[in-house]
Parts: sequence; structure tokens; C-alpha cells
Amino acid sequence: ARLPERYAHLIGRVDVLYSDVAQPDQARIVVDNARLFLRSGGYVMVAIKARSIDSVEDPERVYRREIEVMEREGLKVEERVDLEPYERDHVMVVAKFT
Repeated sequence: ARLPERYAHLIGRVDVLYSDVAQPDQARIVVDNARLFLRSGGYVMVAIKARSIDSVEDPERVYRREIEVMEREGLKVEERVDLEPYERDHVMVVAKFT
């Protein structure tokens, strides 16, 4: 997921991209993959795991920071769902690629 240009020749454009990676640079990974694989007007679904990104930071601040990265790079967040009580310190974000 971190180096999408290495496998871009294997995958065409898609309407939806789903990301559930526990990485500190998750938003950057999503943006890089969206640019290569997502059609304009397509959607990303991102499971943001706050403790996997920063284990000591307030989860709400982590969510805001990750969402800011995605929005700055052309993703418009349309929905954010807190996954508690099923998953602690996790949210699902749905965003449209413009």
C-alpha cells in the first residue's frame, strides 16, 4: 500500500477504495493510492485507528489531523462514524475524491 506506483500497472481505475492499514502515515497512503487508482468522483472508506497512528495523542486530535491531510489533498469527507463500542479509538471515514 505504501508504494502504489510499484503495482499500478496491475490495477485499473476503481470507484471505491477501502483502507484499513495500521500505519502512522495512513492518510498519506490513502491519498497516494487514490491519486493512482480512484476515478474522479469515486469514494474512499478509511478505518482510522488512532492508537496505531499515535499511542499517546488524544484520539480526536489524531482523527482531525488525518482528515485534514485527506481534505488538503482533494478528498471531501462526507461521513465520519465512531466505531465504539465495537472498536475503541477507531472511526470510519467516507470521503469523495474530487
